[in-house]
This record gives sequence, C-alpha cells and structure tokens, in this order.
Amino acid sequence: MNINRFPLRAGHAARFFSNDHLGAITTAERVERLNALEIPEAAAILVTLPQQKAVRILGRPELHNAAAIIAEMPVEAGARLLNATANDRVADLFQEMNEEARAHLFSRLDRTTCLAVQHLMGYPPRTAGSIMTTEFVSVPDTWTVEQTLEHVRKVERSRETVYAIYVLDAVSHVLTSVVTLRRLITGDPGQSVLTVAQKEGVVRADPLMTQEDVARLIRKHNLLALPVVSEDGHMLGIVTVDDVIDTMIADQTEDAHKFGGMEALGKPYMKIGFAGMIRKRAGWLCALFLGEMLTASAMQHFEGELEKAIVLTLFVPLIMSSGGNSGSQATSLIIRALALGELKLSDWWRVLLRELPTGIVLGSILGLVGFARIALWQNIGLFDYGEHWVLVGFTIFTALIGIVTFGSISGSMLPFILQKLRLDPASASAPFVATLVDVSGLVIYFSVAVLILSGTLL
Repeated sequence: MNINRFPLRAGHAARFFSNDHLGAITTAERVERLNALEIPEAAAILVTLPQQKAVRILGRPELHNAAAIIAEMPVEAGARLLNATANDRVADLFQEMNEEARAHLFSRLDRTTCLAVQHLMGYPPRTAGSIMTTEFVSVPDTWTVEQTLEHVRKVERSRETVYAIYVLDAVSHVLTSVVTLRRLITGDPGQSVLTVAQKEGVVRADPLMTQEDVARLIRKHNLLALPVVSEDGHMLGIVTVDDVIDTMIADQTEDAHKFGGMEALGKPYMKIGFAGMIRKRAGWLCALFLGEMLTASAMQHFEGELEKAIVLTLFVPLIMSSGGNSGSQATSLIIRALALGELKLSDWWRVLLRELPTGIVLGSILGLVGFARIALWQNIGLFDYGEHWVLVGFTIFTALIGIVTFGSISGSMLPFILQKLRLDPASASAPFVATLVDVSGLVIYFSVAVLILSGTLL
C-alpha cells in the first residue's frame, strides 16, 4: 500500500491526530474520527502515529474495519503494531482477514505472539478460550509480597490489564489462589504472597465454557477478570469484564437484527453498501412473504363464510394483530430469559403451564374490550352490525381467547424448539412468530364463527 495515496489529507490528518493539542482528546474520540475516513486514509494515519497511540486505537473494538486497515498497511508496519497489541485482539483481527493478508502478517509476527494467537484461534467461537487474553500476571507461591510488587512493576506495560495476580504452585504450576492488586499493595512486604491471597476458592472457567456462562460467573462473583484453566489446573488466560461487555454488545446487536426479521449486518449501518443491505434483508422478507401467502390461502378456504357474513372481514386485522402481538411478547420474554440463564431447556413444560392460563386471561381481556366496542358502536349508532350483533360480539370474544392463547403458547415454545435443534433462539424473530400466528389465527377465527353463527349469519 502506498501511504502517499492521499498525500494532503493523510498528512494533515496525521498532524491533527498526533500534535500537542491532542492532550485533551481521548482514544475513543480518535477512533470516532478514524471511523469517518476511508480505509486507505485511516491506514496511512495509523502508520504515522506514535506506536503507543496507534496500539491503543487498534485495541478498541469500536474501530470500524480494523482488520482491513491493518491489511492496507505495509506488512512490516502492520506486523509491528500487531506485535504490540493484546493477543486476543490480534486473534480477532486475523479472524476477519482473508487468507492472503493473514499469511503475510503471520510470517512477520514474533514467535511468542504467533504461538499465542494460533492457540487462541484454535478455540470455537463464543467460548471462554476464544475471548480470553493470554497476557496476565502470575507468580509462584514461594514469593513474598515485595517480590510480587516488583514483578508487577516490571511486566505491567506488557500486560493488557492487572486486575489481579494469579498465584501458581511453585512445582506443578497449577493455579492455587488469587491476589487482588488492592490487597497486594496493602500487604506486608516481607510476608508471603499467600498472606494476602483470597481465602475463598478460586472461581475459574474452562476454555470451552460459553461466553454467556462466563458473563454469568463474572456477574455472580463481582469479578473484573476470570481465570481460564485447563483440565489439569494450569492457567491458560483470563477473560476480563471489558471483553465480556464488548462480546455481549456484539451478540445483542446480532440478536436484535435477527429478531427484527433479517440477517445480522455484521457492520455499522452506514458502512453496509446498498447491494449488501439488499442481500441481508431480501431473503428473510421473501421467506416471510411466502409464509403470509398461507394467510391468503386460509381466507380463500373460508370464502363462502366471508360472502355470507361480510361483517366478519371488519375484524380480520384486529384478530391477526392480537395473535401476532401476544406471540411476539411471549417470544421476547423467553428468549431473554434463556439468554440470562433464568430458564433452561428442561423448563419448557413449566413455561407451557404458565403461558396457557396467561393466554386465556389476556385473550379474555381483549375479548371483553372487543365485545364492548361492538356493543357501544351498535347502541350509539356509529355502525350497524345487524340483528345478530350480540353473536358477532361473542364470536370476537371467543376467537380472541383462542388466538391469544395459541399465540402465547407458540411464541413461548418456539425458542425452546430452536434451542433443542441447536439453533439460535433469536432466530424466532417477531415477524416470523407473527406470520405463524396470523395463519393459525384466521383458521381459529373462522372456525369459531362457523360454530357460533351457523343458522344465523352463516
């Protein structure tokens, strides 16, 4: 890449990012300014910055197209930055690169970084191993507080963070205890480091633990970092609270896109090209459209009833929206409860027993409102529903109970079914649930109408 491709703009921007008046500007603000630039220009600027500033910027997940920016740099410059960046961040960047760019940069990494990154990339996505950092502070249990403090001073700059010091058995190197930085500072320098270690057992994670379970452990025990250990007790790395937050924000964004009835964007909205946006949205829309065609088929099936009682068509939108809304409510509640660990797959029957009476009560409430509306409109003369308006009102009341109950049950069970099939429960999007309930709701509505209105309007 030629960093003089944008000689004037890149030159001015480089001075703007690195000159003295930046003392009042944070790394986050610099990231925002880089995000407003094209990839080649952002790469040209990052190359010209002092390495310490460039590494801090590169380490921020908020930096858009970070992997592409590194790939755009001269290979030696990109490798130099990666060697100074936290290993877990480097692994994330390599995951986003194409094979060619990754191979060129890998060959320029120092051996320690190369081995650490390869190790991290070997773990499945969304696990503790894939989001942990291998840069932590550990000491043998034979050291004193003073020796440990001196060690921390020496290695602090080469570690991503020093929330805690991990004490290892001097012989087996197995993790035995944890010392917080606060306790270490207040300890007696001449005493063993074990005198300031936590008295409770060490909370730990195995490398294949899901990131959701990692987040729950960190929250439950109020930790800033969670050690990741192998089966034999050896330290592999730590998952820090900021890594969990970044990962969970990305997952929630992806789930929000899915729940809205589309494929996850994977990039900020304004960074997605027109063709890419069409690809992300068209597939789901077509699938939902095909599903809604079943609604037309259901109405065609009851064409005779509609011809005899045109008044029934007035309430079709009401019926469809009520069922879809109840289903979407239930789906949202269950997906969130599953994500937070409040529910497990085996709890499906408890949810079913809870949603059944809930749906009946909610349907009854909506049914009463619907019946009251028909009675009010009929009696004050706003609309004439005919001589059998009471039966029409009772049809709406009964149908709403059935439809809302069905919507609540189907909406709450769908996430369990998807999880059982090892699919993301978030795929049970609100539009998908609404489409499912729309079709079944029409069948329920007209079936109830046939039962109640036979011999009168039908």
